[in-house]
Amino acid sequence: MLQHIQIKNLVIVRELSLELNSGMTALTGETGAGKSILIDAMGLALGSKADKNMIRSGCDLAEINAEFDLGDASDIKQWLQDNALDSEGECIIRRILVRQGRSRCFINNRPVPAALLLELGSRLVSIHGQHEHQLLMQQGSQRDLLDAYAGHAQLLSKMLTAHKEYRLKQQQLQELQRQSMDRAQRLDYLQFQIDELRQLQLQAGELDELALKQRQLAHADQLGSDLATLIRLLLDDEHGAQPGLAHACVQLEQLINLDDQLQPAAELLDSARIQVEEALGLLQDSASHIESNPQLLEEIDQRLGAIHELARKHRIPAKELPELLDKLSREQDGLENADITLAQLEQEVRDLEKASLAAAEKLSKSRTKAAARLEKTITESMQQLGLKGGIFAVDIAPLPEARLCANGADQITFLVSTNPGQPLAPLARVASGGELSRISLAIQVATANCSQIPTLIFDEVDAGIGGATAETVGKLLRQLGTQNQVLCVTHLPQVASQANRHLQVSKRTNGKITETRIMALDKEQRIEEIARMLGGLNITKQTLAHAREMVEW
Repeated sequence: MLQHIQIKNLVIVRELSLELNSGMTALTGETGAGKSILIDAMGLALGSKADKNMIRSGCDLAEINAEFDLGDASDIKQWLQDNALDSEGECIIRRILVRQGRSRCFINNRPVPAALLLELGSRLVSIHGQHEHQLLMQQGSQRDLLDAYAGHAQLLSKMLTAHKEYRLKQQQLQELQRQSMDRAQRLDYLQFQIDELRQLQLQAGELDELALKQRQLAHADQLGSDLATLIRLLLDDEHGAQPGLAHACVQLEQLINLDDQLQPAAELLDSARIQVEEALGLLQDSASHIESNPQLLEEIDQRLGAIHELARKHRIPAKELPELLDKLSREQDGLENADITLAQLEQEVRDLEKASLAAAEKLSKSRTKAAARLEKTITESMQQLGLKGGIFAVDIAPLPEARLCANGADQITFLVSTNPGQPLAPLARVASGGELSRISLAIQVATANCSQIPTLIFDEVDAGIGGATAETVGKLLRQLGTQNQVLCVTHLPQVASQANRHLQVSKRTNGKITETRIMALDKEQRIEEIARMLGGLNITKQTLAHAREMVEW
């Protein structure tokens, strides 16, 4: 609910700070005092279109701050989290109007576009009257309200699940059908690619082996010459490493007899001799296998050229060609079996469509039953609210072109006739603001336990009524205040006297500056205000007594 609102430099408000409570709060004051300024300020705070003319004369900007207690409003908390705007359960919105520039919007001190503020505002407050914030005018909101009143959340959940599965399979079917249109052409192309890859017969590890063999053949002469030189260096009788190490080992064996501390050195030399001999053997073996084979080299060059050419054609590394063959083969198998898959998928779509239609039919039946109850309740309330002979109806019609959506197959429209003999028309086309407010009040009272909007504001809800009807309006608003926070701008004492709290709007001027103020009234002040509303300027003892009786009943 709305806890606190602060207004600066808006129209004739210089600065106003107001704490608000739960229950029903009445705003009263003399004509022209500015009772609707709070409503206008709330509209701006909730994201309605900014008008620079609303900035107080002589000021460069106006500012509205509103703080809400979210309580157990889990849906609003979730919305804030989803939009990365949550702040430890707080909800503070701010709107700044700038005379030279664009207005700015903030949620929990984070700048946001007006559209996002408007989306949040529709969840926080519903303003009923001649204003923009009238969710009841929207068919989507009317459908949601009827569904909440019907209490068929489980049916809605089944409808949503069935439609989601149906749409997913339908999209898969459409994609497969699209693919099947050029399936033959694709299969021909796949076959050509697969034949090329299979003809290549590239084996795992073959590319590395070919590259190594190519290097050996390309440098066969150099390898043979260099290896022969190395072998000669190791075997040379006079300076070779192998004969020299062998001779050194023999000499050292003789010296060990004279000095046994030479034993470690002898072992190291013997190890070196053995390693040199093993290396020599490997070199000799490699030298024996070196061959100069220009024909084989040409064949390998051609083989590698064909591999890399095909890799370039497919724009992949040459090593990935075997994987590509597997991938294309799998696609070929899938397309060759597409007729079977397509038939299976078509059947699945038909089955899911039937399930969705069945869920939509159950939902529609539940809506029809709930609509009959809602029509009766609201029509009865309209008679009590001075709309004698008025009728409320809920039109449940199929969606255009028999379409299905996640919410079923129904188009919900609230219809009203405010006078006997007048044809039913959509609620959004009701001409009178007062009639619209009273119908909205009847709807809100009937669905008080369903609405998730915590704060309801009624502007001039009592226009064109009086007497017993006004008293009924007051009682209904008070009743509504047990479920929601209700703010009501009124000029009728019968309505104001029903409020849990009373705010008085007054206007002061010194001839140069005019200001609007809002003051919370205590019991005696409230009696005086009710008396003023009853008797005008001439307040008698009888008027005060009547006012006291109205406040205390």
